[in-house]
Amino acid sequence: MVTPVIRTVDLRSDTVTKPTESMRSAMANAEVDDDVLGNDPTAVILEREVAEIAGKEAAMFVPSGTMGNLISVLVHCDERGSEVILGDDSHIHIYENGGVSSLGGVHPRTVKNEEDGTMEISSIEAAVRSPKGDLHYPVTKLICLENTQANCGGRCLPIEYIDKVGELAKKHGLKLHIDGARLFNASVALGVPVTRIVQAADSVSICLSKGIGAPVGSVIVGSKSFITKARWLRKTLGGGMRQIGVLCAAALVALRENVAKLEDDHKKAKILAEGLNRIERLKVDVAAVETNIIYVDLPKDPKFGAEDACKSLEVLGVFVIPQTTFRIRIVLHHQISDSDLDYVLSCFEKLFSSVPEEKA
Repeated sequence: MVTPVIRTVDLRSDTVTKPTESMRSAMANAEVDDDVLGNDPTAVILEREVAEIAGKEAAMFVPSGTMGNLISVLVHCDERGSEVILGDDSHIHIYENGGVSSLGGVHPRTVKNEEDGTMEISSIEAAVRSPKGDLHYPVTKLICLENTQANCGGRCLPIEYIDKVGELAKKHGLKLHIDGARLFNASVALGVPVTRIVQAADSVSICLSKGIGAPVGSVIVGSKSFITKARWLRKTLGGGMRQIGVLCAAALVALRENVAKLEDDHKKAKILAEGLNRIERLKVDVAAVETNIIYVDLPKDPKFGAEDACKSLEVLGVFVIPQTTFRIRIVLHHQISDSDLDYVLSCFEKLFSSVPEEKA
């Protein structure tokens, strides 16, 4: 007999949130214009607000963080064959379809991401290749950081570290871009304003559809000249979207209403992490849960890995995704309740108390 699903709790990502009623109302009543032919008034308001939050001169709305990062890299690496230094476990390198190389002709030079999401400063500097160097090598033009660092469990890069990378970039005449997909999460967790976190950056891509729950969109920020070039590239990539005020209206609601909810997301993540870690056959590095992402390590049973566990949890109405063969990723967001946490814990307990331990 199949056990009926009591409820559905979607923890695959913070991108799965549904637009709130206030977002839907704002979208329905948004003042719009053709953003390609002129200025969409709602987009202008959003862009100005995000630029001010980040402490940069100008901003531009884009449909996705992937496009925002791609445009930013291509503006800075404006000659084919240029090189970008970035983490070997970074989102740009792993999850963005190799766009910087396939579309921009930019060569990725990877540096190992440490467990806390940083890259060793000395390793970054050793990776820099100068135009005065060996002619066999591409020329480095850009360094990319990611904050929070998703594949390291949503870890926050310390301000002092970002400043040091910024100083290194200036020393070598390079630009610094920050992939700020969950930058508001970092700001809340660190207790530091966004403008201070990105002070050393020449450009930042800030996702609005992750932590703060807008239905669509990111904003890239930088100097006026940077954004002028970025608008040309957005058009080239098919990102000129006409009446984007409909989307920007929902993003404004997310910006104004949901940033304050992130602290609660982080608290819930910590509570869930502690509960999962108490289940005998599971392991969670609770101390590493700084924001809204949790990694759960499973017993290394070849007959029951992360994919099997995710499928079994889905039958119970709990949606999570496998990160590696024996690791599950869980992401909290503002539409997860306290009772949802209790239900998720009960499902994990049920599942892992029913799976027999592998015998040596």
